[in-house]
Amino acid sequence: MTERTIAIAPVRKTVRVSTPPARAFEVFTAGMSRWWPATHTILKSPFKEAVVEPHAGGRWYHIGQDGSECETGLVQVWDPPERVVLIWQLNPKWEYDPELFTEVEVKFVPDGSGTRVELEHRHIERMGEGAEPARAAVDGAGGWTAILEEFRKSAEGSA
Repeated sequence: MTERTIAIAPVRKTVRVSTPPARAFEVFTAGMSRWWPATHTILKSPFKEAVVEPHAGGRWYHIGQDGSECETGLVQVWDPPERVVLIWQLNPKWEYDPELFTEVEVKFVPDGSGTRVELEHRHIERMGEGAEPARAAVDGAGGWTAILEEFRKSAEGSA
């Protein structure tokens, strides 16, 4: 008998920003330090900077005020200004796990004079036993919803 893994529904969030896709992509990736919540890190030191290296295979990590670094994951797909796919490697205990690969795909879709930003965090079942509570956390008000609202403010110049 083979073991089966039951897929957990992806977390999907959408936000509209009143800026073109290229600018939205730039703010989301190169400008992440301006909008990523300082409370959403596993750094031991206070948060200083979020880094997304601009190429497939690049790192996604945070830098603390003391210069320390902590990994969040990797860049799987770098396709400006249409999409970026980031590998999220934080487990349900909010610890870095180099063996864990969940995906955060972000699409930047032209929408009139602005951009519809579509985020999908998928393969959460790969987190194992704590996957359902982890999904509830990233899907909750303090998860991707709050994070994307901070991004929206920054992209529109009000953050």
